[in-house]
Amino acid sequence: MVERKPWHAIFRLLERDERVFAVLLAVAMVGGLATLGFVPLRPRERIDLVSLVVWFAFYKLGIFALVTVQPRATRKIFLGALAIDLLLVFVLILLTGGGGSLFYLLFFPLVAVNAYYFGPWIAFVTALAAGSLMAAAAWLAPPWIGWTGVSLLVVLFGLPAVIVGIVADRERRARGEVEGLLNRLQAAQEELVVSERMATVGRLSLKVAHEVRNPISAIELNAELLGDIVRARNGLDMEEARGLVTSIRDQVNTLDALTEEYLAFARFPKAHFEEESINQLVEELAAFVRPVADRQGLTMHVATDPAVPMMEIDRALLRQAILNLVKNGLEALSRGGELTIASRALGDAVEISVSDTGPGIGPEVAGRLFEQFFTTKPQGTGLGLSISRQIIEEHRGELAWANRPGGGAMFTIRLPVKAARAS
Repeated sequence: MVERKPWHAIFRLLERDERVFAVLLAVAMVGGLATLGFVPLRPRERIDLVSLVVWFAFYKLGIFALVTVQPRATRKIFLGALAIDLLLVFVLILLTGGGGSLFYLLFFPLVAVNAYYFGPWIAFVTALAAGSLMAAAAWLAPPWIGWTGVSLLVVLFGLPAVIVGIVADRERRARGEVEGLLNRLQAAQEELVVSERMATVGRLSLKVAHEVRNPISAIELNAELLGDIVRARNGLDMEEARGLVTSIRDQVNTLDALTEEYLAFARFPKAHFEEESINQLVEELAAFVRPVADRQGLTMHVATDPAVPMMEIDRALLRQAILNLVKNGLEALSRGGELTIASRALGDAVEISVSDTGPGIGPEVAGRLFEQFFTTKPQGTGLGLSISRQIIEEHRGELAWANRPGGGAMFTIRLPVKAARAS
């Protein structure tokens, strides 16, 4: 372990700008007061300057302690200290000759250093206050320096202070921009690390999915052969064996479907656009699904709009996207109901909707509907809707959903008629 030097603790205290400013102001004021103490005073204006410097130093140390203990009240503390400093310098000028005192020079570091922290406007107000206090001291303890002298002092106090304030503001803005840039750079680096890890996990899982396909096929084939053997024999044991074989094949089919869906998601193919009929696609898909709906006791409706024009689409991908929505509708209608696939022309767009009369989508599911791998089905992959949305976005379209007023859910695909080809 590296041994820390004793002065490291001091440097830690001076890390914040406010503490640096407190030290800077203390050095300027205490040092200025001590320096002016070398100028001899007239006997009637003599003060115990050594004690004054010591007490002033303790006062500045107290300001530093307050800033350290109460960092949220820093600005109020410094504003209060500024007012006290102006009054102390005024009293010091009044006690050491008024208009003839050299201690008015303490206004210069006081105004300039505060301008660094507070900016040009406070610097301007402080310069006016310093000039007014100097005028009051000269009026109470002649000689009177005249309004011209007061005006010159205000200009001499204020002009360099305002410039310091402007420069300090610009420096703070530039530093804030640099810090913001560094924070964004750090965040981007962290995101890059996460992305690289996710890419590695994705490549690994894709390889695993590829490798799993062969054993799945072998298990499915062997289960089928075993089923043939079992069916050729009779007996109570064979009945139980046939049930077990059927269960094995069902689970294998589920695993096979999951693997295929994941591979389709991970290796999303590049779309190949050709001019096709949306209505024909919808009607053919409905004819393909109708036998499944009939076995479930469902009613299927198809409504196509003759005004729907020919469009440039990837027929296979768009069919897959609509089929995924239809499958969700069929699963939502496991207890009976109606499923409707419709198309309609809307100016420069075409809509394809899949609606059902099921229970609809609850609020606990709605927020995660398109989230990858999120599913409410025991055997679901959570990729169907993600794949559908990916396909629709590849067609420069949008996929939206809504609960129907009469019950059930509706998914709507909106495709622009003149969509730009995917690059």
